[in-house]
Order: sequence, then structure tokens, then C-alpha cells
Amino acid sequence: MNLLDIFLIALGLSADAFAVAIGLGLSVSNTSKLKNALIVGVYFGVFQAVMPLIGFIAAVQFSGAIDAFGHWVAFIVLVIIGGKMIWGSYRTDGNDSDKSGLKFSQMIPLAIATSIDALVVGASFAFLQIDILPAVGFIGITTFALSALGFKVGSMFGAKWQSKANLAGGIILVVLGIRVLFI
Repeated sequence: MNLLDIFLIALGLSADAFAVAIGLGLSVSNTSKLKNALIVGVYFGVFQAVMPLIGFIAAVQFSGAIDAFGHWVAFIVLVIIGGKMIWGSYRTDGNDSDKSGLKFSQMIPLAIATSIDALVVGASFAFLQIDILPAVGFIGITTFALSALGFKVGSMFGAKWQSKANLAGGIILVVLGIRVLFI
């Protein structure tokens, strides 16, 4: 497997994180800071790098089980968080906690949900005898960059249409969750 193959895998693995980052950019009110984009990139990039490493290490013993239920875990997490964002978009009291920033309790489930498929990829890397450290580094960096970019893209639209931003971000997460079931 060459560098182009690893790059294409990295793009494929980071697509969900990119889309979720757009949703976050739409829904977080304090999006003008580069810091928030970098935070999103770090969460998604780190998890997207660590999960294939875990999959690689656990290759034979757990790859079948992860493949069997991983999509359901991602579906449940994305739909619950997306549903919460949609519900929050209809609140009129202005106290929706999702708008206050990027919370650890929000980011960890999203990072896990968007990187579960990377566990199986890591297991396949073990079977293909891929040098895992450069591969996961490349995947992590690619996901970091695309997630930070996705957050900034979402924030540009969210600043203009703040009243609809949570609704759009929630819909994106729910659609991604449903899409996970059909992959």
C-alpha cells in the first residue's frame, strides 16, 4: 500500500468528521475564533489516529465484533446529539448550553462515533502488514485539517443564519447517523 492509498483511506475516514465539524461550526455561537476550529480538529484528528492503532493491536480478536456493532453505536450517538441540537434550535429562552462552546462531554462521543470505522481499518492494516505509525499519523493529520476546515466553513454560515444554525447542525448529525446504518 502506497502513500496515495493511505491518503485516500484518510480522506474516506475523515469524511464523517468533516461533516460533523460543519454541523458544530453551524451550532456553536462563539465560532469566530481559530481556537475552536483547532479544538475540533484535535479531537477528531486524535481519535481518528488512535482508533486504527487500537484496531491494529486488537486485529484478529475484535475486528468481527467491532464491525458487527460499530455502526449501531455511531448511529445512536449521532442521532441523540443531533436530536438534542434540533430540540435546542426551537428553544426561545436563549439558554441552550450547546451554543456556549465545545464541551468535553459533547466532543468525546462525537469523536468516538466518527472514528469507530477506523478500528476496522486498523485491523485490516494488521492483516496487510502496513507500517502502522506513519499510517495513523497521516490519518490523524488529514482528519485534523479537514475537521478544522469543516468547522470554519460551518461557522461562516452559522454567523449569518444563527437562528437556523442549531437546526441545520442537528439535521446533519441525524442524517450522518442514519447514513452510518447503510454503509
